[in-house]
Amino acid sequence: MTQTPAHYYNQLPKEEQSAYHAIQTGLSALAPSFTVPRLDSRRLGELFFTLRLDHPEIFYAAGFHYRFYPDSGHVEFIPEYLFEKAKIREHQKALSARVAKLTRPAQGMDERAKEQYIHDFICKNVRYDKLKKPYSHEIIGPLGQGVGVCEGIAKTVKTLCDTLGLWCIIAVSEANPDKQIRYRHAWNVIKLGKSYYHVDATFDNSLGREGMLRYDYMNLDDKRFFRDHEPAIWPVPACTDGENFYYREKKLSFTKQEEVAKRALQAIRKNRPLLFHWRGGYLTREVLKELVALLEETAAQKNRHAQIRLNWPQAVLCADFPEERPGEAWVAEHANEGEDQ
Repeated sequence: MTQTPAHYYNQLPKEEQSAYHAIQTGLSALAPSFTVPRLDSRRLGELFFTLRLDHPEIFYAAGFHYRFYPDSGHVEFIPEYLFEKAKIREHQKALSARVAKLTRPAQGMDERAKEQYIHDFICKNVRYDKLKKPYSHEIIGPLGQGVGVCEGIAKTVKTLCDTLGLWCIIAVSEANPDKQIRYRHAWNVIKLGKSYYHVDATFDNSLGREGMLRYDYMNLDDKRFFRDHEPAIWPVPACTDGENFYYREKKLSFTKQEEVAKRALQAIRKNRPLLFHWRGGYLTREVLKELVALLEETAAQKNRHAQIRLNWPQAVLCADFPEERPGEAWVAEHANEGEDQ
Protein backbone atom coordinates (compact mmCIF):
# COMPACT_ATOMS: atom_id res chain seq x y z
CA MET A 1 0.00 0.00 0.00
CA THR A 2 1.29 3.44 -0.96
CA GLN A 3 -0.60 5.83 1.26
CA THR A 4 -1.07 9.47 0.35
CA PRO A 5 0.90 11.69 2.75
CA ALA A 6 -1.24 12.84 5.67
CA HIS A 7 -2.64 15.93 3.95
CA TYR A 8 -4.39 17.50 6.92
CA TYR A 9 -1.59 16.62 9.36
CA ASN A 10 0.90 18.45 7.16
CA GLN A 11 -1.13 21.67 7.39
CA LEU A 12 -1.01 21.79 11.20
CA PRO A 13 1.34 23.83 13.42
CA LYS A 14 3.79 21.74 15.46
CA GLU A 15 1.80 21.78 18.71
CA GLU A 16 -1.32 20.52 16.93
CA GLN A 17 0.69 17.88 15.09
CA SER A 18 1.66 16.53 18.53
CA ALA A 19 -1.98 16.30 19.54
CA TYR A 20 -2.91 14.69 16.19
CA HIS A 21 -0.14 12.11 16.62
CA ALA A 22 -1.24 11.32 20.19
CA ILE A 23 -4.84 10.76 19.06
CA GLN A 24 -3.72 8.59 16.14
CA THR A 25 -1.49 6.48 18.40
CA GLY A 26 -4.22 6.01 21.01
CA LEU A 27 -6.91 5.11 18.50
CA SER A 28 -4.63 2.69 16.64
CA ALA A 29 -3.95 0.92 19.95
CA LEU A 30 -7.70 0.84 20.73
CA ALA A 31 -6.88 2.44 24.07
CA PRO A 32 -9.89 3.21 26.29
CA SER A 33 -8.32 6.60 27.13
CA PHE A 34 -5.03 8.41 26.67
CA THR A 35 -3.48 11.83 27.21
CA VAL A 36 -3.35 14.47 24.49
CA PRO A 37 -1.78 17.95 24.55
CA ARG A 38 -4.44 20.36 25.64
CA LEU A 39 -6.40 22.23 22.96
CA ASP A 40 -9.85 23.79 23.05
CA SER A 41 -12.80 21.53 22.30
CA ARG A 42 -13.35 22.92 18.79
CA ARG A 43 -9.78 22.22 17.70
CA LEU A 44 -9.82 18.76 19.26
CA GLY A 45 -12.98 18.01 17.33
CA GLU A 46 -11.44 19.22 14.06
CA LEU A 47 -8.29 17.18 14.65
CA PHE A 48 -10.33 14.07 15.37
CA PHE A 49 -12.36 14.58 12.19
CA THR A 50 -9.48 15.42 9.84
CA LEU A 51 -7.28 12.64 11.25
CA ARG A 52 -9.92 10.15 10.14
CA LEU A 53 -9.97 11.77 6.69
CA ASP A 54 -6.21 11.17 6.47
CA HIS A 55 -6.60 7.66 7.92
CA PRO A 56 -9.92 6.07 6.90
CA GLU A 57 -8.60 2.76 8.24
CA ILE A 58 -9.55 4.16 11.67
CA PHE A 59 -13.19 3.32 10.91
CA TYR A 60 -14.14 2.26 14.41
CA ALA A 61 -13.90 5.58 16.28
CA ALA A 62 -17.24 7.40 16.12
CA GLY A 63 -16.66 10.22 18.59
CA PHE A 64 -14.99 11.19 21.85
CA HIS A 65 -15.28 13.14 25.05
CA TYR A 66 -12.53 14.39 27.32
CA ARG A 67 -11.74 15.68 30.77
CA PHE A 68 -8.97 17.82 32.19
CA TYR A 69 -7.64 19.47 35.30
CA PRO A 70 -7.42 23.30 35.24
CA ASP A 71 -3.64 23.48 35.67
CA SER A 72 -2.75 20.58 33.35
CA GLY A 73 -1.24 20.99 29.88
CA HIS A 74 -2.94 17.77 28.75
CA VAL A 75 -6.44 16.35 28.51
CA GLU A 76 -7.63 12.80 28.98
CA PHE A 77 -9.06 11.79 25.61
CA ILE A 78 -11.81 9.13 25.84
CA PRO A 79 -12.81 7.65 22.46
CA GLU A 80 -16.24 6.30 21.63
CA TYR A 81 -15.72 3.09 19.68
CA LEU A 82 -18.36 1.60 17.38
CA PHE A 83 -17.53 -1.95 18.48
CA GLU A 84 -15.82 -3.93 21.22
CA LYS A 85 -12.07 -4.47 20.77
CA ALA A 86 -12.37 -8.08 19.58
CA LYS A 87 -15.01 -7.10 17.03
CA ILE A 88 -12.82 -4.24 15.76
CA ARG A 89 -9.96 -6.68 15.18
CA GLU A 90 -12.33 -8.99 13.37
CA HIS A 91 -13.57 -6.17 11.13
CA GLN A 92 -9.99 -5.00 10.46
CA LYS A 93 -9.03 -8.47 9.25
CA ALA A 94 -12.13 -8.79 7.06
CA LEU A 95 -11.72 -5.31 5.55
CA SER A 96 -8.03 -5.91 4.82
CA ALA A 97 -8.92 -9.10 2.94
CA ARG A 98 -11.77 -7.35 1.14
CA VAL A 99 -9.56 -4.46 -0.04
CA ALA A 100 -6.81 -6.84 -1.17
CA LYS A 101 -9.27 -8.91 -3.19
CA LEU A 102 -10.97 -5.86 -4.71
CA THR A 103 -7.77 -4.15 -5.81
CA ARG A 104 -5.94 -7.23 -7.10
CA PRO A 105 -7.40 -7.04 -10.66
CA ALA A 106 -6.35 -3.37 -10.95
CA GLN A 107 -2.75 -3.65 -9.77
CA GLY A 108 -1.29 -3.63 -13.29
CA MET A 109 -3.47 -0.83 -14.66
CA ASP A 110 -2.31 2.71 -15.40
CA GLU A 111 -3.42 5.61 -13.19
CA ARG A 112 -6.55 6.54 -15.11
CA ALA A 113 -7.71 2.95 -15.42
CA LYS A 114 -7.21 2.46 -11.68
CA GLU A 115 -9.22 5.59 -10.96
CA GLN A 116 -12.11 4.46 -13.17
CA TYR A 117 -12.00 0.97 -11.68
CA ILE A 118 -12.50 2.46 -8.20
CA HIS A 119 -15.19 4.90 -9.38
CA ASP A 120 -17.09 2.11 -11.14
CA PHE A 121 -16.88 -0.18 -8.11
CA ILE A 122 -18.64 2.49 -6.03
CA CYS A 123 -21.32 3.15 -8.65
CA LYS A 124 -22.05 -0.55 -9.23
CA ASN A 125 -21.89 -1.86 -5.70
CA VAL A 126 -22.73 0.87 -3.16
CA ARG A 127 -26.15 2.39 -2.54
CA TYR A 128 -26.84 5.50 -0.55
CA ASP A 129 -27.85 4.84 3.06
CA LYS A 130 -30.85 7.07 3.65
CA LEU A 131 -30.93 6.06 7.33
CA LYS A 132 -27.35 7.31 7.80
CA LYS A 133 -26.24 4.54 10.14
CA PRO A 134 -22.97 5.29 11.98
CA TYR A 135 -21.01 2.71 9.97
CA SER A 136 -22.13 4.35 6.70
CA HIS A 137 -19.81 7.27 7.47
CA GLU A 138 -16.86 4.86 7.51
CA ILE A 139 -15.30 2.40 5.07
CA ILE A 140 -17.07 -0.49 6.79
CA GLY A 141 -20.36 0.72 5.26
CA PRO A 142 -19.46 0.63 1.54
CA LEU A 143 -16.93 -2.20 1.82
CA GLY A 144 -18.74 -4.38 4.35
CA GLN A 145 -22.43 -3.60 3.91
CA GLY A 146 -22.66 -2.13 0.39
CA VAL A 147 -24.16 1.10 1.73
CA GLY A 148 -22.71 4.49 2.59
CA VAL A 149 -23.14 8.23 2.75
CA CYS A 150 -20.77 10.65 1.06
CA GLU A 151 -18.20 10.53 3.88
CA GLY A 152 -18.02 6.74 3.86
CA ILE A 153 -17.87 6.67 0.06
CA ALA A 154 -15.06 9.25 -0.08
CA LYS A 155 -13.13 7.33 2.59
CA THR A 156 -13.57 4.13 0.59
CA VAL A 157 -12.29 5.80 -2.58
CA LYS A 158 -9.23 7.00 -0.66
CA THR A 159 -8.61 3.57 0.86
CA LEU A 160 -8.70 1.90 -2.56
CA CYS A 161 -6.55 4.65 -4.09
CA ASP A 162 -3.99 4.27 -1.28
CA THR A 163 -3.86 0.53 -1.91
CA LEU A 164 -3.34 1.04 -5.65
CA GLY A 165 -0.73 3.77 -5.21
CA LEU A 166 -2.87 6.72 -6.37
CA TRP A 167 -2.48 10.08 -4.62
CA CYS A 168 -5.87 10.85 -3.10
CA ILE A 169 -7.33 12.99 -0.31
CA ILE A 170 -10.83 13.70 1.01
CA ALA A 171 -12.33 17.18 0.71
CA VAL A 172 -15.25 18.38 2.82
CA SER A 173 -17.67 21.28 2.36
CA GLU A 174 -20.03 22.85 4.88
CA ALA A 175 -23.82 22.77 4.81
CA ASN A 176 -25.60 25.77 3.32
CA PRO A 177 -29.23 26.06 4.47
CA ASP A 178 -29.81 29.02 2.15
CA LYS A 179 -29.31 26.63 -0.78
CA GLN A 180 -31.21 23.77 0.90
CA ILE A 181 -27.89 21.96 1.48
CA ARG A 182 -28.61 20.38 4.84
CA TYR A 183 -25.41 18.48 5.52
CA ARG A 184 -21.68 18.61 5.04
CA HIS A 185 -20.53 16.91 1.86
CA ALA A 186 -17.37 14.90 1.14
CA TRP A 187 -15.63 14.02 -2.11
CA ASN A 188 -12.08 13.28 -3.31
CA VAL A 189 -9.20 15.14 -4.94
CA ILE A 190 -6.98 12.80 -6.96
CA LYS A 191 -3.60 13.45 -8.55
CA LEU A 192 -3.04 12.03 -12.03
CA GLY A 193 0.37 12.75 -13.50
CA LYS A 194 1.21 16.24 -12.25
CA SER A 195 -2.37 17.56 -12.06
CA TYR A 196 -5.11 17.44 -9.43
CA TYR A 197 -8.80 16.73 -10.12
CA HIS A 198 -12.08 16.67 -8.23
CA VAL A 199 -13.90 13.32 -8.21
CA ASP A 200 -17.32 12.92 -6.61
CA ALA A 201 -18.39 9.27 -6.76
CA THR A 202 -21.40 9.98 -4.54
CA PHE A 203 -22.88 12.46 -7.03
CA ASP A 204 -22.21 10.14 -9.98
CA ASN A 205 -23.78 7.28 -8.03
CA SER A 206 -26.93 9.36 -7.51
CA LEU A 207 -27.30 9.87 -11.28
CA GLY A 208 -26.75 6.30 -12.44
CA ARG A 209 -29.75 4.16 -13.32
CA GLU A 210 -30.70 1.06 -15.30
CA GLY A 211 -27.13 -0.14 -15.50
CA MET A 212 -25.77 3.12 -16.95
CA LEU A 213 -22.73 4.54 -15.18
CA ARG A 214 -22.28 8.29 -15.04
CA TYR A 215 -19.03 10.26 -15.00
CA ASP A 216 -20.37 13.81 -14.66
CA TYR A 217 -18.12 14.43 -11.64
CA MET A 218 -14.95 12.60 -12.66
CA ASN A 219 -11.83 14.72 -13.14
CA LEU A 220 -13.32 18.20 -12.94
CA ASP A 221 -11.39 21.41 -12.47
CA ASP A 222 -12.32 23.99 -9.82
CA LYS A 223 -14.34 26.14 -12.23
CA ARG A 224 -16.69 23.35 -13.26
CA PHE A 225 -16.82 21.48 -9.97
CA PHE A 226 -17.86 24.41 -7.82
CA ARG A 227 -20.81 25.18 -10.05
CA ASP A 228 -22.81 22.88 -7.77
CA HIS A 229 -20.51 22.26 -4.80
CA GLU A 230 -19.77 24.46 -1.82
CA PRO A 231 -16.13 25.49 -1.15
CA ALA A 232 -13.93 23.09 0.81
CA ILE A 233 -13.73 23.87 4.53
CA TRP A 234 -10.03 23.03 4.74
CA PRO A 235 -7.55 23.80 1.94
CA VAL A 236 -7.06 21.29 -0.87
CA PRO A 237 -4.79 21.56 -3.93
CA ALA A 238 -6.02 23.77 -6.77
CA CYS A 239 -7.53 21.78 -9.62
CA THR A 240 -6.75 23.83 -12.72
CA ASP A 241 -6.65 21.28 -15.57
CA GLY A 242 -9.96 21.23 -17.43
CA GLU A 243 -8.73 19.14 -20.35
CA ASN A 244 -9.05 15.71 -18.75
CA PHE A 245 -12.72 15.76 -17.77
CA TYR A 246 -13.98 12.22 -18.36
CA TYR A 247 -16.32 13.02 -21.25
CA ARG A 248 -13.70 15.11 -23.04
CA GLU A 249 -11.16 12.32 -22.71
CA LYS A 250 -13.67 9.77 -24.08
CA LYS A 251 -14.64 12.07 -26.99
CA LEU A 252 -18.17 12.50 -25.64
CA SER A 253 -17.88 16.28 -25.26
CA PHE A 254 -19.39 18.03 -28.28
CA THR A 255 -19.06 21.59 -29.54
CA LYS A 256 -21.24 21.34 -32.66
CA GLN A 257 -24.84 20.30 -33.07
CA GLU A 258 -24.01 18.16 -36.11
CA GLU A 259 -21.76 16.07 -33.85
CA VAL A 260 -24.71 15.49 -31.54
CA ALA A 261 -26.95 14.43 -34.44
CA LYS A 262 -24.32 12.03 -35.82
CA ARG A 263 -23.75 10.34 -32.47
CA ALA A 264 -27.49 10.18 -31.79
CA LEU A 265 -28.04 8.20 -34.99
CA GLN A 266 -25.26 5.80 -34.01
CA ALA A 267 -26.84 5.36 -30.57
CA ILE A 268 -30.29 4.65 -32.06
CA ARG A 269 -28.85 2.04 -34.44
CA LYS A 270 -27.26 0.29 -31.47
CA ASN A 271 -30.43 0.73 -29.40
CA ARG A 272 -28.51 2.61 -26.72
CA PRO A 273 -28.93 5.94 -24.97
CA LEU A 274 -26.58 8.81 -25.83
CA LEU A 275 -24.69 10.33 -22.92
CA PHE A 276 -22.70 13.46 -23.72
CA HIS A 277 -21.34 16.77 -22.48
CA TRP A 278 -22.17 20.02 -24.29
CA ARG A 279 -19.16 22.27 -24.77
CA GLY A 280 -20.40 24.52 -27.56
CA GLY A 281 -20.84 27.61 -25.42
CA TYR A 282 -23.09 28.16 -22.42
CA LEU A 283 -26.00 25.74 -22.14
CA THR A 284 -28.71 28.39 -22.07
CA ARG A 285 -32.42 27.60 -22.30
CA GLU A 286 -32.31 28.60 -25.96
CA VAL A 287 -29.41 26.23 -26.70
CA LEU A 288 -31.14 23.47 -24.75
CA LYS A 289 -34.32 24.02 -26.79
CA GLU A 290 -32.27 23.66 -29.99
CA LEU A 291 -30.59 20.46 -28.77
CA VAL A 292 -33.91 18.92 -27.71
CA ALA A 293 -35.43 19.74 -31.13
CA LEU A 294 -32.35 18.37 -32.91
CA LEU A 295 -32.46 15.09 -31.00
CA GLU A 296 -36.19 14.71 -31.65
CA GLU A 297 -35.71 15.37 -35.39
CA THR A 298 -32.84 12.88 -35.51
CA ALA A 299 -34.82 10.24 -33.65
CA ALA A 300 -37.77 10.71 -36.03
CA GLN A 301 -35.56 9.49 -38.89
CA LYS A 302 -35.67 6.08 -37.22
CA ASN A 303 -39.30 6.32 -36.06
CA ARG A 304 -38.22 7.08 -32.52
CA HIS A 305 -38.60 9.97 -30.10
CA ALA A 306 -36.08 11.67 -27.82
CA GLN A 307 -36.32 11.92 -24.06
CA ILE A 308 -33.54 13.85 -22.31
CA ARG A 309 -32.31 13.86 -18.73
CA LEU A 310 -30.21 16.93 -18.03
CA ASN A 311 -27.57 17.68 -15.42
CA TRP A 312 -27.69 21.40 -16.03
CA PRO A 313 -24.79 22.64 -13.84
CA GLN A 314 -22.39 20.28 -15.60
CA ALA A 315 -24.05 20.52 -19.05
CA VAL A 316 -24.37 16.73 -19.35
CA LEU A 317 -27.31 15.28 -21.28
CA CYS A 318 -28.51 11.69 -21.40
CA ALA A 319 -30.89 11.00 -24.30
CA ASP A 320 -33.07 7.92 -24.58
CA PHE A 321 -34.90 7.08 -27.79
CA PRO A 322 -38.24 5.40 -27.04
CA GLU A 323 -40.74 4.41 -29.70
CA GLU A 324 -43.57 6.24 -27.93
CA ARG A 325 -43.56 9.99 -27.42
CA PRO A 326 -42.60 10.83 -23.81
CA GLY A 327 -44.74 13.04 -21.64
CA GLU A 328 -41.91 15.55 -21.28
CA ALA A 329 -39.15 16.16 -23.82
CA TRP A 330 -36.61 16.77 -21.06
CA VAL A 331 -36.33 16.58 -17.29
CA ALA A 332 -33.72 18.06 -14.98
CA GLU A 333 -31.61 15.68 -12.92
CA HIS A 334 -30.24 16.70 -9.56
CA ALA A 335 -26.98 15.10 -8.54
CA ASN A 336 -26.98 15.01 -4.75
CA GLU A 337 -26.34 12.94 -1.67
CA GLY A 338 -28.70 10.27 -2.97
CA GLU A 339 -31.65 11.14 -0.77
CA ASP A 340 -34.01 11.42 -3.72
CA GLN A 341 -33.24 7.94 -4.95
